[in-house]
Amino acid sequence: MAEISASIVKDLREKTGTGMMDCKKALVEVGGDFDKAVEYLRKKGLSDAAKKSSRVAADGRVHAYIHGDGRIGVLVEVNCETDFVAKTPEFQELCNDIALQICGNNPIAISEDDITPALLVKEQEIYTAKAKESGKPDNIIAKIVDGQMNKFKAESALLSQPFLKNPDITVNEHLVNKIAKIGEKISIRRFVRYQLGEGIEKVAGDFVSEVMAQVGQANQR
Repeated sequence: MAEISASIVKDLREKTGTGMMDCKKALVEVGGDFDKAVEYLRKKGLSDAAKKSSRVAADGRVHAYIHGDGRIGVLVEVNCETDFVAKTPEFQELCNDIALQICGNNPIAISEDDITPALLVKEQEIYTAKAKESGKPDNIIAKIVDGQMNKFKAESALLSQPFLKNPDITVNEHLVNKIAKIGEKISIRRFVRYQLGEGIEKVAGDFVSEVMAQVGQANQR
C-alpha cells in the first residue's frame, strides 16, 4: 500500500473541505489515489446527506453580508438541527460563504426546481428564436436550446453554481461535505439580495441631475 503522506491528506482536505481523519481514511480505502479519494468522499457525503434529509432543521441563523461599501447586501437563512451547531465558527463561516456566493453570482433561486416555470418558458422562447436565425434543422435547434437551457438553470440556481472558494465543486457539493463533517442536516431556506440602484431608471436619474444643475446655475446668477 502506498504511503499516505500528511501533505496529500492536507491537499485532499483543501480540495473537498472534509475533515483530516475522513480524508486519510478515504486515501487508505483507495490505495492513496488522490482522484479516487475525491470521488470516494463525494459519494460518502451524498450518502450521509441523504440519510439526514428526512430530519427537521429548524435552527440555524439569518446571516447578513454587506459588500462594496454598502452597494450590495445579502440576507440568507441557513438551517441546521441544533442551536449548538448554529453557534459554531464552522457553521457561521458556511453562512458567510453562502452569502458571499449570492453576492458574487446573483442566483435567482436556491435550486433548479425553484426557478419559476414562466421564466423558463420565456428563456426557452428567446433561445429558440435566436437558434432559428442560424437556419439549422429543427432537431439541431432543439439540441442547442436544450443545452442553453441546462446552462441557464445551472448558472441561475444557487446550489448548481460552482462554489466561489473552490470552483471544482458546486455549492451543493460543498454543502454536502459540510453535512458529512458537521453531522447535522443543513439546508438553505431562503435569501434576498439587494443591489444599490437596482431597478431605478438611470436615464431619469441623469435627467433629474441635469435639471438640478441648471437650477443651481440659475440661482448663482
